[in-house]
Order: sequence, then C-alpha cells, then structure tokens
Amino acid sequence: MSERPAGRVRLVAGCPTYSEENVHLRESKIEAICAIAGAMLLLAGTWLHPMPTDPNNAVHAFAVYAGDRLWVASHLAQLVGITLALAALVILARQLETGGAAVWARLASAGVIASLAVAAVLQAVDGIALRAMVENWTAAQKESAFQSALAVRQVKIGLASVLNLVLGATATLFGIALLDGLTYPRWIGGLAVVGGASTALSGVVMAFSGFSDLEMAINMPASAVLVAWVIALGVLMWHRDRKPSHGPAG
Repeated sequence: MSERPAGRVRLVAGCPTYSEENVHLRESKIEAICAIAGAMLLLAGTWLHPMPTDPNNAVHAFAVYAGDRLWVASHLAQLVGITLALAALVILARQLETGGAAVWARLASAGVIASLAVAAVLQAVDGIALRAMVENWTAAQKESAFQSALAVRQVKIGLASVLNLVLGATATLFGIALLDGLTYPRWIGGLAVVGGASTALSGVVMAFSGFSDLEMAINMPASAVLVAWVIALGVLMWHRDRKPSHGPAG
C-alpha cells in the first residue's frame, strides 16, 4: 500500500485536518509575508517622514513638522510596518523553541511584546500628540505653547531611546538563538546581532544626547541593518521547503 504524500489534507471524522509539515509550511509563508510587508511599510513610512537638517533644534524641527501634511500617515505606516515585522518574529521564536536555542527564543519573544508596546506609545505621542501640539504652537506663537510642544517632544525622545534599547536587545537575542540553532544559516544570526547591538547602543546615546549627530551616525546604519535582516529573514522563510529533520525517532 502506498503512503499518503506528506502535507496533504486528511479527513478525520468528516473534518479536514492538516499534517504537521503542511501547517509548518503555511506558518512559514505567513511569517515571510509579515516580514517583507512590514519592512516595506517601515521603509515607506520613513521615506515619507520629514528629516530636519538639525533634529536637535526644536524650533527648526517644529517648523518642518507643521509643514508636513503626511505626518500622521507616515507614522501610522511605521506602526503597521513594525507590527507586521514583530508578528513575523513571534512565529520565528516559535520555530526556534527547540534544542539549545529555546531559552534565547523565549527571551526574544518577550522582547517582541515589549517592543510592540513601546512602539505603539511612541507613534501615538510622535505621530498624533506632537503634531497637535506643534499646530497649536504655530497658530498661537506663544512661549507657553512652544514649551508644551517641547515637553511632548522630550517624551518622544525618551520613548525612542527606550524603543531602540528594547528592540536592539530583542534582535540581539534572536541573533544568538539563530546562531545557536540549526533552522537558518548562521550569517542571518550574525546580521541580527550586529544590527541589534548597534541599535541598542544608539538608544543609550539618544538617552544622553537626544537626536545628536553621534546618535544619528549610529542609528541610521543600525536601522538599515535591522531592516535588511527582516527582509532577508522573509526571503529565507518563503523558500523554506520543509521542517528541519531531527532524525528518526528512537
């Protein structure tokens, strides 16, 4: 008697069920779509986001913010993008929870939740609250309105610093898990460690100096590495044909 091909749908008591391999393949495809779509949205939102020539100059920055009609839209695009990318990492953590990489994957999955929470608050403050405060200052041209907007901007800087720290630590943990596991090539783990560690470092610098030249010099390349890592993960996930073999039982 011939065996049923792996990955086919079976009927049990009249209800369709799926083999473990079939479920794994579906999971990898969803993971890949979330990773690549999330990275593309992050890039689009960042491209739409205005960049003041001196980000640490609040007056100049507020003038740029006030003149940007896509301010809210660009931040919502960034929020959706990072949500999708982090969703892909949730699935990645589940795949890595075998063997020696399990402890690192579980720590990384906790970091994903913390990163999403901080990112959501950051986009609410930066994309919505700060825009309203800047518009209020532009209309009133009062010192009190400027100080209020400046206070909200300082909250934004604090949240951005914490996000870089948490997200950088999370990516580093994923990198260690990938280096310790056999599911993906080792270079993808190395890329995560490089991008994660440099992102966390930019968070520390931002905490002390705000959007300084040094912080921007570290953060911009670090962010590019992390986005490249997410895209590379998505491509690898899409081309995964089967679950890694652990050898015959017994």
